[in-house]
Amino acid sequence: MSIHEECGVFGVFSPRQEDVAGLVYYGLFSLQHRGQESCGIVVNDDGVFTSHKGLGLVGEVFTQETLQKFPQGELAVGHVRYGTTGGNHLSNCQPIQVNHLKGKLAVAHNGNLSNALPLRQELELSGAIFHSTSDTETIAYVITRERIAAPSIQEAVGRAMDRLEGAYSLVLMSSTKLIAVRDPHGFRPLCYGQMENGTYVVSSESCGLRAVGASFIRDVLPGEILTFDREGVHSDQRRCNTAPHKLCIFEHIYFARPDSVIEGVSVHDARMRAGDLLAKTHPVDADIVIGVPDSGLDAAMGYSRASGIPYGIGLIKNKYIGRTFISPGQDHRVDQVRIKLSPVESEVQGKRVVMIDDSIVRGTTSARLVRLLRSAGAKEIHMRISAPPFLNPCYYGTDIDSRDHLIACHHSVEEIAEIIGVDSLGYLPLENLKDLCGNSDYCCACFSGLYPTAIPEDTRKDQFEEKLSVAKGKK
Repeated sequence: MSIHEECGVFGVFSPRQEDVAGLVYYGLFSLQHRGQESCGIVVNDDGVFTSHKGLGLVGEVFTQETLQKFPQGELAVGHVRYGTTGGNHLSNCQPIQVNHLKGKLAVAHNGNLSNALPLRQELELSGAIFHSTSDTETIAYVITRERIAAPSIQEAVGRAMDRLEGAYSLVLMSSTKLIAVRDPHGFRPLCYGQMENGTYVVSSESCGLRAVGASFIRDVLPGEILTFDREGVHSDQRRCNTAPHKLCIFEHIYFARPDSVIEGVSVHDARMRAGDLLAKTHPVDADIVIGVPDSGLDAAMGYSRASGIPYGIGLIKNKYIGRTFISPGQDHRVDQVRIKLSPVESEVQGKRVVMIDDSIVRGTTSARLVRLLRSAGAKEIHMRISAPPFLNPCYYGTDIDSRDHLIACHHSVEEIAEIIGVDSLGYLPLENLKDLCGNSDYCCACFSGLYPTAIPEDTRKDQFEEKLSVAKGKK
C-alpha cells in the first residue's frame, strides 16, 4: 500500500495577453511537494486551448523548448498530481480537457470524491465514455452535463456541487473564465491573489502566489464559487455554511509547505506548536533534538525550544529524491530511504537523540532511520511524532484506503517502539490537535475515526482499473 499526499492546482487570469504558461510553470514548481507523479498545463489563447502533460516532475516534463511552444494567453490552469483515485498513467494526468456543445473546459482537481464510483456508474449507464480512471474526469462529466441546461458555466458548477460528495478544490477554465471552487467542508486549501499588473492567481497554497509575485488576497471559502473574467471577480456563496468546516489537519502537520499560511494559520507555527506540545506531553532526558527532513524540522525546533535540549542537524536530505511518504511501492521506498537521508555522525555519535517525525504509517521508514542513526553512533534514540497514530482510512485525498498496513492498528505504542528499534516513542495526543490551528474546524478522521461524510462502499484507489480489467477479461 502506498501512502502519499495531495495534488496541487494553479490558475491564472490575465487582463491582457502574456506568458501565462510561464506563470503556471513557476507556480507548479512551488507546489511540487504536493505531487510528484505527473503534471500538466493548459493555456487559453482567445478560446484556443494548448496543453502539455506528462509523467514526472515539473522540471522534467516542462523544458524550455516545451514552454516556448505555448502561446501568449489570458488564462491558464496547471496541476501537479499524486492521485488517490486512478493509477499513474498518462491518461490520468491533469488538467483534464472536455469539448462540449457549449464550449471547452479544463479541470484541475485536488481531493477525492467519496461518491465517485456511483456517479461514474450512473454516467456510464447514460452513455458517457471515460478515457481515464481518475475521479477528476467524473467531475468534468458532471459539470459538462449540467452545463447543457445551465445558463452559465458558474451555474453548471454550482449544480454539479450539489451532486459531488467528499473533498474537492478545483480550478476550472472555460473559453472566457477562470473558476475556483472549494467543497462545502473545505477539506483542501485554496486561495487567490493578484499581481501588480492586475493578473489574478489561484493556488492550492499561498507559497504559490509568492512564487509569481502575487499578493495574497484571501482563502476561497468552503462552498464558494469564485469566477474571474474581464468584468472582475464574482463570488457565489450560496453553498457556503451548508456543511461543517473540516479542513484536513494533516495539511498543517505534513502536506503544506512551512512558508504557507492556510486559513490564517502559519504552517510553520503550527508545526512548532506540535513540537512544543510533544515536549510537554512526552519529555525525555537527551542531548540533542533532530528532525526528519522536511516536515519534521519545524516540530523539532519547537520541541527543542520547549525542552531546552539543543537542536541539531542530525539527518541530511538528498533534495533530488522524492518523498518516501509518496513512493510507488515498498521496494522503491526502502531504496529511496537508503539514498535519501544520511546521518551526520558528528552530531549524533555518543548522544541521546530525540528524533521528531510527522507520522509512522507502516514503520518501515522509521526503522530504517533508526538503524542509520545507530550506525552513526547514537547512544539512545527517542522518537516523537507530531501527529496522533494513524488508525483509520482516509476518503478525502490522503491515500490510506485500508487499516491493513497501518502499524498502529495492530500494535501498541510499546510494541511499535520495539519493532522500529527506539528506546521510547511518543505521539501527539489527539486532544492537542486543536491547539495546532487554534480551533476545532478540521478533519482528523484518519486519527479519530469520526468522518464528516458517509463512508463509501468501495474505497480502493484502483477501483476503476480493476473494473476495466474485469470487463476486458469477459470479452
